[in-house]
Amino acid sequence: MQRYCLIMCRSLTNAQRSAQVLERAGITATVRKAPQSISGEGCSYCVKIDDSRRRRALAVLERASLRTGKIYLLEADGALREVTE
Repeated sequence: MQRYCLIMCRSLTNAQRSAQVLERAGITATVRKAPQSISGEGCSYCVKIDDSRRRRALAVLERASLRTGKIYLLEADGALREVTE
């Protein structure tokens, strides 16, 4: 069962930069508009990666000084769950 991780970003530009840094590190990443259920009011963007790459991706983003917002797991059934670890 495939699970994905959604890394919330503060802007489209931040999401694009994050995805580029992750791609250069060998982590497949796509920029997408955040689901409305987690974006609140207004536009939010996130980077979608395979959940098995989450810890490495967060370390890569931290080394690149790219701030991230909340992190959510996207289950195969479409359910979203915030990750607090």
